[in-house]
Amino acid sequence: MINFDYVRVSTIKAAVDAIVKDNNSLWLAGGTNLVDLMKKGVMTPQKLVDINNLPLKEIKKEGNKLIIGALALNSTVADNELVRKEQPLLALAVQAGASAQLRNMATVGGNMMQRTRCPYFYNTDMPCNKREPGTGCGALKGFNRMHAIFTDTEKCIAVHPSDMSVGLVALDATVLLSGPRGDRRIPFQNFHRLPGNLPQKDNTLERGELIVAVEIPENKLNKHVHYLKVRDRTSYAFALVSAAVAVDLEGSTIKDIRLALGGVAHKPWRLTEVENFLKGKAATEVNYKQAAALAIRGAKGFGLNNFKLKLAPNTLVEALKTATGKS
Repeated sequence: MINFDYVRVSTIKAAVDAIVKDNNSLWLAGGTNLVDLMKKGVMTPQKLVDINNLPLKEIKKEGNKLIIGALALNSTVADNELVRKEQPLLALAVQAGASAQLRNMATVGGNMMQRTRCPYFYNTDMPCNKREPGTGCGALKGFNRMHAIFTDTEKCIAVHPSDMSVGLVALDATVLLSGPRGDRRIPFQNFHRLPGNLPQKDNTLERGELIVAVEIPENKLNKHVHYLKVRDRTSYAFALVSAAVAVDLEGSTIKDIRLALGGVAHKPWRLTEVENFLKGKAATEVNYKQAAALAIRGAKGFGLNNFKLKLAPNTLVEALKTATGKS
């Protein structure tokens, strides 16, 4: 790890100013991902700006929206009474992530900003367009078992590793930002991005924009929910495929529904078309299988991850069945 400067700030303005003034600086919150990347030499900031003293840890209800501060710990979010009552899908998704020790350190904002766990990204001896644009994608014809089946380019087939983000995209969350040009709001679905021609860029943040909070609108999707994470081992492992499901049932009819997949793309993968297909239909396995076939349309395997073309729809069907108790 290289030597670096360390400063601590206590206001949002000071945090933004510190980053804007120094292009080689990064914010530090829980550090559960950043410190690992620094140890590997993947990220080499010359200055870390500690933002843990900022007043961004509150979880509260404002009108018909649940507001979660960017510095709220993952463990706090998963255990929070408001979250568990009003947005239980988020609590389940957060609890599925990492280990208890990491959830006690990781923050909401940091979870959203975490980098891919692609081994080619972590290994500085290997080609990686995300780490070093123009060098190629080592995973494309290499060990790509964990990689994307939905992508807009073959320049990068890495996946976003966050379970929490899969829950948030399903729940129509909005990201609240503060930056040098003022405050801004981004629908969570537009926060992370596909690699395109800029595989090194994970999200749509502008330089100096700080995540202040996430906002989730009130809904009636708090009774029939499930987060299913398929992984190689049952703890401390990233998803091969995950599915976030929240359903509003009226009898056996699907009145409203939210669906998203994880482990399949460079960003959390919202299934809006599949939701529209299922609305108004009966909660049956037959309909779920038709929906799952629709969900996988356009997907492509790259060799070792071809199994995801079956695993993803099967995971979605199983999550739907568990959430609704229907077969």
